[in-house]
Amino acid sequence: MPDAAPTPTAPHAPPTPPVALGTLLALEDLGLRLVAGGPADDVPVHWVHTSEMPDPYPYLLGGELLLSAGAHATEAAGTGSYFDDYVAQIVAAGGAALGFGLAPVHDTVPRALVEACERRGLPLLEVPPRTTFSGIARAVWALMAQVRHAELRRVTEAQQSLAAAASRPNPVAGVLAQLARHTGGFAVLVAPDGAVVRDAGTRPDRDAARALAALTDVVRAPSPGARPASASDTSGAVHLSAYGLGDGHALGLATTSRSSAGHTIAGAAVVLLTLLTHRRDAPGTRSVPRRSSGCCSGSGRRT
Repeated sequence: MPDAAPTPTAPHAPPTPPVALGTLLALEDLGLRLVAGGPADDVPVHWVHTSEMPDPYPYLLGGELLLSAGAHATEAAGTGSYFDDYVAQIVAAGGAALGFGLAPVHDTVPRALVEACERRGLPLLEVPPRTTFSGIARAVWALMAQVRHAELRRVTEAQQSLAAAASRPNPVAGVLAQLARHTGGFAVLVAPDGAVVRDAGTRPDRDAARALAALTDVVRAPSPGARPASASDTSGAVHLSAYGLGDGHALGLATTSRSSAGHTIAGAAVVLLTLLTHRRDAPGTRSVPRRSSGCCSGSGRRT
């Protein structure tokens, strides 16, 4: 084992949405029990992996619920730094949590393992003898399918709302309002000169607003290819995205969460706003008075 664990790696996110560890713990038929490393309700689990290797680091991508019956841990493992090194490798690999199966090797979760997980902040689950590792994996895949279905329904409903808004009077304002509603964030359309055309949703705090204004400057360009088509950043817990609309306009979006569904919804809004801003007579764009301040100024009333 190395003296120091490698720097934790970021999970390689799979195409399926993650499952919250708390949701898995709530399944009574599995009987899983959190014994260390909490709170774990919002810890995302991207996949399940079973390994009895003493050093699982080379075999993990990040985001796993790693399952082990402790076959790699001899009686002597309870002394010295064995379990601390073991947990350090899981954390360094970006593992989401460790599930330790009781029987046939261990009757209880080793105390040294509990202490190591507590020190490292790694959620440790006790897996009862009646629960198979394959049963846990099957439950995770089923939960992922449910989340995926909910995301698809959310995207479909949002796309329908955006399309309907684009066909009504004042379409730009309508599209921005629907984008803000379906992403739970703040959406702003910025003109080629940096002035605000329209915005909708809950305005972010001052730092996030300034960062979003700077991000929209990155993607505003008079012609395609002159600047990046999109850019992203964070400000504290706020996720920021900006999209160039091809003629110098830009769309800015600030949300408190980031998901594939939200990205797809934003993409649909970008297509609609690109079409609307390229129409010289588009209601709600050039005909609307614009604020001369930056895209997310904290002062001034909406026009």
